[in-house]
Amino acid sequence: MSRELHDGRHDGLEPLEALDLRKVTCFSDLLRQMSRTAFGGRELGEAYEVLSAMTDDGDCTVVLTLSGAMTIAKMGKVICEMIDGGLAHVIVSTGAIMTHGLSESIGCLHYKNDPRLSDKELFDRGYNRVYDTVEMEANLVSANRLVGEALEAHDWSRPACSWEIHRAIGKKLCDTGQMPSILGCAYQRDVPVFVPAFTDSELGLDVAEYFLRENVQQKREQDLERMFSAAPPFNPFLDLREYVKRILRAKRLGIVTIGGGVPRNWAQQAGPFIDTLNFRLGCNFTVPRFRYAVRICPEPVHWGGLSGCTYSEGVSWGKFVSREDGGRYAEVHCDATIAWPLLVKAVLEKREL
Repeated sequence: MSRELHDGRHDGLEPLEALDLRKVTCFSDLLRQMSRTAFGGRELGEAYEVLSAMTDDGDCTVVLTLSGAMTIAKMGKVICEMIDGGLAHVIVSTGAIMTHGLSESIGCLHYKNDPRLSDKELFDRGYNRVYDTVEMEANLVSANRLVGEALEAHDWSRPACSWEIHRAIGKKLCDTGQMPSILGCAYQRDVPVFVPAFTDSELGLDVAEYFLRENVQQKREQDLERMFSAAPPFNPFLDLREYVKRILRAKRLGIVTIGGGVPRNWAQQAGPFIDTLNFRLGCNFTVPRFRYAVRICPEPVHWGGLSGCTYSEGVSWGKFVSREDGGRYAEVHCDATIAWPLLVKAVLEKREL
């Protein structure tokens, strides 16, 4: 049976264009051209177009979710630029990112790992390895002192939550001139920083330690029950409450996700949560769903985990507006330390042109 050979133009297909570096004058030009190429280059170019539309929409509240060791990988100032440039109005993160960002903020250094040293030698020297980089234990000790000062000034007469603790640390950083810093910039711009798995971090352990000091001073550590009797007045549902209130107030929603994990899932669950309140409790809220979404993560979809799942799959959970209804998504399968700075630089640069 013979085939009927079609011309893509007649079928409405979008033609590709050769990347002409001689016509590239800036990052935004480069990414626009890349959106008309293929493979990972097209993914990044399309992400630029979606992020530009998201941030140009004055009615859009942008949620930035962060996982992976992005601050020890020296991406902290990229986050600061997103906060100061209005590319992030809410942050949901792992605690590790805030911890390593804090040590950087107070002037501590991270180092390239020396592969000649075994991991046991690293431990003996007080070096904590993250892939090809080390965080010095001395850095965490220095950060702990600043956290203690911030906690000392905090009002503990009522339960606290992660975003309030981060705001207190951010205020301390601003007051002491340790800027730019992630938590300091977030404090200045009223950008809340939520860490859903707060106890899974050095900062969470710092808070626990702060409330155990009196028991240690009174030698109660010899009795485990008495030693750990002092629990911080901490309520993670206060984080959920504050986050959902901000999401419900937004006219439109966008999300930028670096990696995946708990921050991604926690940030995306606002829509399903409101759906269940309407369905089970008879509430009448307008269900918030993300209209714009950009994700940078190398995780493939076929492992079945949330870090790799597509935005299209999220539509089935009521987390995103479908493409048919105007949703715009872009997914870049790449190491964030490669793609993320290019993307942010291009969007910020476009505003200056």
